[in-house]
Amino acid sequence: MFTGIVAAIGAITSITPLGSQPDAGVRLTVDAGGLSMADVSLGDSIALNGACMTVVSKTDKGFAVDVSRESLNRTAGLDTLGEVNLEKALTLADRLGGHLVSGHVDGLGIVRKFEPVAESMELVVEAPKDLGKYLAYKGSIVVNGVSLTVNRVVDTASGCEFSINLIPHTVEVTTLKHLRPGTKVNLEIDLIARYVERMLGAKD
Repeated sequence: MFTGIVAAIGAITSITPLGSQPDAGVRLTVDAGGLSMADVSLGDSIALNGACMTVVSKTDKGFAVDVSRESLNRTAGLDTLGEVNLEKALTLADRLGGHLVSGHVDGLGIVRKFEPVAESMELVVEAPKDLGKYLAYKGSIVVNGVSLTVNRVVDTASGCEFSINLIPHTVEVTTLKHLRPGTKVNLEIDLIARYVERMLGAKD
């Protein structure tokens, strides 16, 4: 489990195919940036842009993870070199600053707007239609591993658009600063919304 509070901005520095077949996965080598590796062991979980991955090797300054082709097909930002949001798995002694996050990407959104509004930035994302029912005003959503609060939800013919207000601190300490209209982002819906939908749809 995670909180959606990004601990550091790291960077994917190399991508190595795990085989010669078209459906082969890749090994990502990640520079951990400001994320301490002192308490990280092989087999630990670290979220990269909101996707939970398992550490298969480590150094004092970084680590490597293996990513299946299925995961690559269902996420954004893990198939190219560059910056990624990093967060270690939650411990029972940690503060829950964001909300409970599983690290499982539910779908890909598309940035429709990213513009300044007063001192903040307004981020508008179009989510897939099947995720729209889980989005609510003042509810939680994870975008590229960042726990955020929804300010507006509008259902559209092709999906569901939601708006988020990003304060300067969030923009500064995450990779969200690089978003542009048309960029794909990893989305994870709120765990509570998932269970509520299941309970309401269950038959007696």
